[in-house]
Amino acid sequence: MKSTGIIRKLDELGRIVLPIEMRRTFNLAEKDAVEIYVDGDSIVLKKHQPNCVLCGDSKNLIEYKGKLICKGCAKSLAEKI
Repeated sequence: MKSTGIIRKLDELGRIVLPIEMRRTFNLAEKDAVEIYVDGDSIVLKKHQPNCVLCGDSKNLIEYKGKLICKGCAKSLAEKI
């Protein structure tokens, strides 16, 4: 991992502010979803990318009954009916 040299303190609610330079670099806008996970002894933040619930693809998604599926899986399902 690359160190940025930026240090932030947690507030009393456990929040931190991501510097504007990082938000711009990673194309993060207000209200964007961010995934938080642990990798060894590190906490990792990643911009959330919705995926197809069937194949995991993140392109050409459509919503069906509250779930996201890609057009390829939708076409495949339609052919089986």
